[in-house]
Amino acid sequence: MTDDLNHRPGTLAEAIRRYKSGRQTFSVALGEFLDEFYMDGDMGRRYARVQDSPECVGDNVLDAYAGAVGEHLVRRWHLGTPPEWTEEPCRFLRRPWFPPGVQAEKPILLVESPMAFRRRMLFVEAEPLRRARMPHDARWCAYEYLRTGLMPEEDTLDPTPDAA
Repeated sequence: MTDDLNHRPGTLAEAIRRYKSGRQTFSVALGEFLDEFYMDGDMGRRYARVQDSPECVGDNVLDAYAGAVGEHLVRRWHLGTPPEWTEEPCRFLRRPWFPPGVQAEKPILLVESPMAFRRRMLFVEAEPLRRARMPHDARWCAYEYLRTGLMPEEDTLDPTPDAA
């Protein structure tokens, strides 16, 4: 998988390299990686996209976030056991982190945060890696209904099994 800016990063490690080199912001590199991950329907290739350890960049929050992304994607999409690198010490925070500007929402984030994020003391929404290209499984549908009150049409659902 190439590290050329004309293509989206194919692996999480490549996305982090792009950020570390200054060629893309963390959110852009991660978003482009997630698009590639979600558009790839092959479970083996999806796992391969998070298998290699991204470099720790020296920003405690971003390093922990990368660990949470790797673990969460594997668990959320039933790809097997999370890669060992997700347990590296640099992948965990010592103090809680919340996104800026969410003071009133902190109690909700404490409850909603997926386990991969919560155990790293990263408190985020229930579906923190949501993108337009994310498959619409039953879990996505339930979350969107709770969030918006709108029920997606059945023909928009992806048959991929949802995580428990």
